Amino acid sequence: MASSCTAYNVSIPADTIPTAETKIKLADKISISPLVLGTWAWGDKTVWSWNDELDAKAKEAFDMSISKGINTFDTAEVYGKGESERSIARYKKDHPNAKDIVIATKFLPYPYKLSYPSSLINALRGSLEKLQVDCVDLYQIHGPIHLRSIEVVADALAEAVKLGLTKTVGVSNYSTGEMIKMYDCLQKHGIQLASNQVEYSILRRTPETSGHIAECHKRGVAVLGYSPLAMGRLTGKYSEANPPPAGRHFSNVNMNELEPLLATMRRLAEKYNVSVSSVALNYVICKGVIPLGGARDGKQAEQNAGALGWRLKNEEITEIESHTFNTIPSFWHRFWQHG
Repeated sequence: MASSCTAYNVSIPADTIPTAETKIKLADKISISPLVLGTWAWGDKTVWSWNDELDAKAKEAFDMSISKGINTFDTAEVYGKGESERSIARYKKDHPNAKDIVIATKFLPYPYKLSYPSSLINALRGSLEKLQVDCVDLYQIHGPIHLRSIEVVADALAEAVKLGLTKTVGVSNYSTGEMIKMYDCLQKHGIQLASNQVEYSILRRTPETSGHIAECHKRGVAVLGYSPLAMGRLTGKYSEANPPPAGRHFSNVNMNELEPLLATMRRLAEKYNVSVSSVALNYVICKGVIPLGGARDGKQAEQNAGALGWRLKNEEITEIESHTFNTIPSFWHRFWQHG
């Protein structure tokens, strides 16, 4: 078991139990919690039906997460059309632990954005204004949809670091080849690529089975796993009779296929006295990935935090992985998700 406040590079070792005190060091510059709170839902009216009531509940999730040792929050300029970033600014204002809060945000490189570094720098300055900070901890490219070369985008990220606008830089949805190219380009500036954020869960293990995670770790690049709960499918909340709301497309597996897996997860949740969500998140941690679990209220944040303080055994991981599913990636996935 790790001692208090032990920091590991890239991921938590296989023989270590993740705790609230455990930290992971990215690019040898920032220390993040082994579980990150994803804030896509905050401010989003289209998919997540955001309103004033949910705003108050999200503040509860924010406070609960910090109380449980989760100090890291992942957002993006497009989440809620900027409202996610504004929400984080409101929630952390006057917070007693504000100095320990780590914020990661993202730049969406729409294909029509051709002027670099200005497009990226201007977007980053806009995010800093909404977040009410002078420097963000991690600035990420949201997806590999830019028309300019990776070298051009890397130069823009390097400029952001040199201007003191971000401490570290990362990417999201990059393939192994794209990640390596970005890593190499940043190395020319003496900058370490901190992370690649990809969809990873029990239902989508492609980054692992393709060797992508191993290639990232080989270069000191952490892997952040978004949608680790498969947009609610791995929480135990939904079933074939009560499917997730429309629009939750990541890890889109029919709920009737999931029941045998969920039965296994419920048994493990009972064994460890945690929620089904906790089992799903602990699994991701065990695979060397840092999960980005969403939470829209204090209860969900508390359930997420239940992933810490214990670790699935190897035979339990094998049992979870014995369940297989049929998924057909959409054009959107092929366009957006290279990793």
